[in-house]
Amino acid sequence: MYFLGDSPIKSEAKVWTQMPTPFRQQAKPTAWANANRGGVVIDSFLEGPLFDGQGNLYVTDIPYGRIFKITPEKHWELIIEYEGEPNGLKWLQDGVLLITDYMNGLMQLDVNTKAMTALLQRNNSESFKGVNDLTFDSRGNLYFTDQGQTGLHDPTGRVYRLSPNGQLDTLLTNVPSPNGLVLSPDEKVLYVAATRGNEVWRTPILENGAAAKVGRFFTSHGPSGPDGMAMDVEGGLLIANPGLGCVWRLNSLGEPTHVWTSPTGKSITNLAFGGKDNRQVFVTESESGCVLVFEAPVAGAIVYKGLG
Repeated sequence: MYFLGDSPIKSEAKVWTQMPTPFRQQAKPTAWANANRGGVVIDSFLEGPLFDGQGNLYVTDIPYGRIFKITPEKHWELIIEYEGEPNGLKWLQDGVLLITDYMNGLMQLDVNTKAMTALLQRNNSESFKGVNDLTFDSRGNLYFTDQGQTGLHDPTGRVYRLSPNGQLDTLLTNVPSPNGLVLSPDEKVLYVAATRGNEVWRTPILENGAAAKVGRFFTSHGPSGPDGMAMDVEGGLLIANPGLGCVWRLNSLGEPTHVWTSPTGKSITNLAFGGKDNRQVFVTESESGCVLVFEAPVAGAIVYKGLG
């Protein structure tokens, strides 16, 4: 049990698997890495962990337009390689992935036929800045972030909600680098990672769907702020922090209760619950091309499919 004022419990994650050498690209400059990694030459950059019902883990490789499936036995399979920059993943329905693609907008992929089609690439003929991550609520509404190159110098990142009937609502327009996002278990609060602001925003969602009284829920430090996030059944918020190479767990008051550090690399980008009793957390560490794992104190919340 965690008590007010306690120091967070600290532990280290373990390497669960790493990208096999044959899948590592010959290191070469890419447009994405030039813009987002300071021109560093990289052989991969993992993101978007998501489980299917059979225990397979799907991850994206942003700069090389690839999506992989990793079996429970840690066998890697390349599902698709295409002209895009895939980031976040969620299931539209069994066998159909919805992808936030920085280059192309919202894309959908049938993992069996490998058919890739566009779901939404522009808003009223205006291109997105560069979509990043996504989540569904229990009614099938899609929430997603439009990050682009925004930051404190240009706090114009957006958060959208797309309803099953196709209505697109803009919830936030002033976020410095909106990234991961997740709903509270009762779906009354949307948490948004503002990476360049080094904080997490708390966004109450009213009955009519509007956002109100948005505030700062958590403030971090270091060279890069919160990235991907996940929610547990008690309302605990797990946050991947690539600047510090760790995962935070916050309680409903925003107090850190646990911190897990990386044993290899610091680029902790995203995370997903899975494994036995849905209490293991699988983390993409993008600097080394690894997937890390640790045991959480509380099981993960339901991850919904959407847009029915």
